[in-house]
Amino acid sequence: MAQKWTLCAPVLLTEADENQFVYELAQCYRLEHIVASFPGVEARQKAYDIIDRVLQRCNKLSNSVSQLDEDVRICYAVLHMDSFKEVDLFLLQSIEKYPRTIYFFELISAVYGWLKQYDRLVYISNKGLEIDPNHYEILYHKAVGLRLLEKDITETIEAYEAFLAVAPKDHRKVPESYYAMASCYVLRDGYKNISDIARKTYAQGEEAEKLQLPCFLPYESNSKACMQFFLDPTSILGRQGSTNDRKQHLTKTHRIEVIKKHREWESNILNMYQDSKLCIMSSSYPGRYKQRAAKSLVGLKSISIRELNPVKDQIYEGYVLSVTIIEQAYTWTPSIHLVVEDEHFDCERLRIHDFQEENAKYLTSELLTIGTKMHIINPYLRIGTNDLKPLIRIDDFSSILLEDESERIINMCRCCGESNAPHVCSKCRTARYCSRQCQVMDWNTYKHTLICGKDIFFKRRKKK
Repeated sequence: MAQKWTLCAPVLLTEADENQFVYELAQCYRLEHIVASFPGVEARQKAYDIIDRVLQRCNKLSNSVSQLDEDVRICYAVLHMDSFKEVDLFLLQSIEKYPRTIYFFELISAVYGWLKQYDRLVYISNKGLEIDPNHYEILYHKAVGLRLLEKDITETIEAYEAFLAVAPKDHRKVPESYYAMASCYVLRDGYKNISDIARKTYAQGEEAEKLQLPCFLPYESNSKACMQFFLDPTSILGRQGSTNDRKQHLTKTHRIEVIKKHREWESNILNMYQDSKLCIMSSSYPGRYKQRAAKSLVGLKSISIRELNPVKDQIYEGYVLSVTIIEQAYTWTPSIHLVVEDEHFDCERLRIHDFQEENAKYLTSELLTIGTKMHIINPYLRIGTNDLKPLIRIDDFSSILLEDESERIINMCRCCGESNAPHVCSKCRTARYCSRQCQVMDWNTYKHTLICGKDIFFKRRKKK
């Protein structure tokens, strides 16, 4: 059994200790990277430092191949996965040096998925499957890549079938795979007369949901929602009730205040960046408690925003909060400011403090964008030091589990949150709306004018 490392203690590790730490952490990542966590930012930074030192020692040995070098490359890649473009090159170099290490192929296929480079995703997945044809993580990545390429429906179905044949029955992506396959059958055979195989496959997805961990329920899937409409077109009438519920939430005082304050903050910070005479001071108060990622996802219970006590500074250990980003960050000083919404359409501020400064541009412009869904493990409800208002605070980035790009709400209405909003703001050409009413409300009630056009400066800034 691997030992428990106390990285926060003032103990000097020998080179042998650091090598052993890297070996055990790499073994953990190979099994399941989600369960590896560090008790706070300080411990995480010490882990970064150890891995950097070990990697430097290995690099001094030139092209020498060793188990330690392979292990430290795995650790380095996983800990830098939020910097996709940089880790892409590192993983390619690692594959060239260790062409039989399947885990490098798993990591880089995930990277290509986030970068939306689906051709490269399928290509590298096939290379990995030459080593291990039954590697179910790579099989799933390949199936998603084929589906998003939209070239060969039959090949896509076969890829999902290959994943389902070897994946654990309670794997998080098993229900999604059934729903995706069912939608592929509909595309192949036509939606006017849904085939029996599409209906059967959809039913298998519903059965698979029963084996999911509580933290992944209720199960959300765009493929499932699409199939529900195909199977019962009249169900759109039933969903109007939920749409009306969403519309009713748009006038809630707390929601209006949260979104307006967020836009005021982003607007003020961007104005400061544009004023060369101003110097922006970056500082923030530390949290009263240390948030930590769960050692295991087993047994986590779902929690909603309304169940968080808005007047008590508290970490909800053993719980997972599932949310969607509805207001993104244009800046990252001193932290990444977002607004998130849960399944009840309740919203709250979110602050992310544990991130690398050099990755902030990519995080805010590509990863943590409007419509992105995420799960927050052990959510921390923090009472603001200055305004005494509640917010959700992230001090350990590993406590965030981002949903796949395929689950993101595409072209989300900036007012009500509906997907595939057809109308675009004529001034900023960025904000989308599902109706004239939503655009007027976003402009008048939520003060879209505060950020309208600021995206242009933000895009220029992120290119620098």
